[in-house]
This record gives sequence, structure tokens and C-alpha cells, in this order.
Amino acid sequence: MELTCSRCHQTVQPEDCFCPFCGLPQLVYTADGSAVPGQPERAGGPVRDAGSVDWKAALRLALMLAIPAGALCSMYSPAGILGLPLMAAAGAWVVALYMRPRRPAWITIGAGARIGLVIGILGAWTAAFTTALSLYAMRFWLHQGSAIDDLWLNAVNQGMQQLVAAGSVDTQAIANIKALMLSSEGRAGLMLVYTAMLALILLGFSVAGGALGARFLGRPRRIEP
Repeated sequence: MELTCSRCHQTVQPEDCFCPFCGLPQLVYTADGSAVPGQPERAGGPVRDAGSVDWKAALRLALMLAIPAGALCSMYSPAGILGLPLMAAAGAWVVALYMRPRRPAWITIGAGARIGLVIGILGAWTAAFTTALSLYAMRFWLHQGSAIDDLWLNAVNQGMQQLVAAGSVDTQAIANIKALMLSSEGRAGLMLVYTAMLALILLGFSVAGGALGARFLGRPRRIEP
């Protein structure tokens, strides 16, 4: 008789303690309710579903890595573009650390992605806070307000020159756009948009890192009798 997994309905072998496709424990019990020898066990209790997450342990690990990774991913961080793969690495690393004390070390891709989502939220919030703090410090503590204003003015002028060269916008509209971008409200709005875009990108990299960590580091392991 062919044995199939109760979750994904893929064929499993009698000696498989876990489904090789989705990681679901394949528990078999005898008539008296005892587990068949060789079935998976976990110290301190029954086997946990591969798709569930012990959030108390996961959040502790996420806080340890997401906050420093998010700080390095801020707009004014010296890490620059390297902050993006750093956030993905943080997601995979947390998944690896989360699985280390668990025997067997198995987890589904979905559970890894959920851990990565939490890391991304924490990291994105940290990156946004660090960016705001850096701007405040540069302007009011380090007295670099003039340099920041000049840099912004040059960027706006270059953007307007590109619009004029393209010829897709009339002169009056370009003047209105330039005035809006140079106003305090326009600068604050654009900075908010840039920060939100950075947060979404970091979130995507973190989720991808968690999913990849679960895929390549959390393969189901077979327990020998």
C-alpha cells in the first residue's frame, strides 16, 4: 500500500520520519497508543509542526540581528547598497540560529518567510529611525544644514534639466514642480516616500532571506531507529 503525506499528499517511504516535500512529521502509533520505534521525537514534548514558529525564541533572535542590520541599511549608512544583501543574510542567519537547538532541524519555507517578515519589519523601522536621527544630527548637531540644502538644490536642478530636455512638461509645470520640491513640505514628503520605499525593499530582502534559509538550511532530517 502506498503511503502518502496527509498534508501535501506526496508519496513517502515507510522509513521516512518526515515528509521530504513539506516536512510534516510522519507519526505512526501502535494499537496501545505508543509510538513506533524510529519515529521522530523532540526533547520536552511532542514534535512541532514544521510550519509553526516558536515566536518567543524567534523574536529574541530577530531583535539581536534585525536592529543592527537595520541601522546599517539606513540612507546615510556607510554600508550603502551592501545593506540590502545584509538584510537578506540577517533573515537567513536568524532562521539558522532558530533551528540550531531543535532536533531534528526542520522548518518549512513559509515559516522561514514569516520569520524573515518579522526581521524585515524590525529592520525597516530601525533603518527609518536611524535615517531620521542621522538627518537631525547632521543638521543641528554637526551644523551641516547648508551642505544638505546645497546637495538637495543640485539634485532638484538636475532633475528639472532632464525634464526640460525631455520636453514632456511645459515650463510653468516645471517651475511649479521645482517650487514644490524646494519647499519644506515637498522635501519632507519626498523624504517620507524614499524612506517608505527603502522599508519595502528591506522587507522584501528579509523575507527572501528567511525563505532561502529555510529552504537550504532546514531540510528535513531522517531519524534512525
